[in-house]
Amino acid sequence: MKILVSKLKMIVPILIVFGWLAGCTSHPDEEQIKALEEAKAAAQSAEQTLASKKQEASTLESQCAAKKAELEKVKAEKDLVLQRLAAKTAGK
Repeated sequence: MKILVSKLKMIVPILIVFGWLAGCTSHPDEEQIKALEEAKAAAQSAEQTLASKKQEASTLESQCAAKKAELEKVKAEKDLVLQRLAAKTAGK
């Protein structure tokens, strides 16, 4: 019981101070509200730009993968042509 009373003696003044500090805060003025709205608009714009860039990166990655697959196909075809050419020249 004594421990509870001593803890309450410490906690109650702290709560009173925090309550007093919270009551003393000023409300934002028009300039602060305008700055907040501008910051929100900038953040939203940045998020839209990020989403757009992510979509663009995804498209470019898929195009790159398609080009790599096409390159491998062309390399295989080139090797086949070179093999046939070597076989033809060795057969002469």
